[in-house]
Amino acid sequence: MIERRMISPGFVEDALSCLRRRNIDPSQALARANIPLDNVDYVSNLQYGALWLEIAALADDEFFGLGGSPMRQGSFKLLCHAVLHARTLDHALRRALTFLNVVLGSPTGELRQQDAQAEIILTDTEARPAFAYRTYWLILLGVLCWLIGRRIPLRRVDFACPAPANRRDYLQFFGAPVHFEQAQSRLIVNASYLTLPVIRDEKSLQTFLRGAPANILLRYRHDQGVSVRLRQRFKATQPVDWPDFDAFARELRLSPATLRRRLKSEGQSFLTIRDEIRHALARDLLGAQNMSVAKTAAHLGYAEPSAFYRAFVKWSGMTPAAFRQATKDQSTVEHHV
Repeated sequence: MIERRMISPGFVEDALSCLRRRNIDPSQALARANIPLDNVDYVSNLQYGALWLEIAALADDEFFGLGGSPMRQGSFKLLCHAVLHARTLDHALRRALTFLNVVLGSPTGELRQQDAQAEIILTDTEARPAFAYRTYWLILLGVLCWLIGRRIPLRRVDFACPAPANRRDYLQFFGAPVHFEQAQSRLIVNASYLTLPVIRDEKSLQTFLRGAPANILLRYRHDQGVSVRLRQRFKATQPVDWPDFDAFARELRLSPATLRRRLKSEGQSFLTIRDEIRHALARDLLGAQNMSVAKTAAHLGYAEPSAFYRAFVKWSGMTPAAFRQATKDQSTVEHHV
């Protein structure tokens, strides 16, 4: 899974533009990252991570020359140390934004909360390409997801710039509604995630840094412990056959109290994991497969469509019908681009 070729040629070219703007021959960086010099195809996260490090060394900028000021080599490591001992995700996020604001100058990030959603808003002093904002979100989310030991599902991503040529790559990467030419660049998540505890320590940080930045390209998913077994269990069976909490504890030959304690130590919960996978399935059924709301609800194990309707609004911040329409609108735009 780690070696899966998942990074598109468009993102490779976006990264290499940092060197080309400086009249630096990219062939050496490509060779060291084990990427063919001609006919660049999809590459693995390890290849792209190696290329990122090579470019950062040649340009002395870990942000591909796309910030108001260079993100000098070692900045990512210092960012991780700055947030490591935060108490909660909210605490870590505010520290991370402050750090990036100081280092980059612009864009500057700000956290705003409104009701059940949290928005990270970027304010800028000049026009930047979509790749600049993607890189910002990638660095920020990569660190935050690692800190709490789980992926943070996104509700919406806005870009204050025109759509790039490789628009579809952005839609696939974020796994959430993506909109270009917006008033502000912003990323929206459920505010409930801000209360999750930071579960990492100095020892785990050293392991994380040895794998960076290749590991953050995977949109971090917890890769050990009972939480991954629970995800695998859900993904291997139909939702109507999913076990409840006590049944899953019996499958693992654990007491419910022990299972709950282990999930908590990993920054997870049974219901949150179940809802995360249900949400992903619902998006696929409503969007790509164009299944009706009633059939989607039944497939996901809901006794009544109304219960699914309420859950989907909570997950996505929009109704199933609105999501389906947004998906159709995006597909129509892509078809004409």
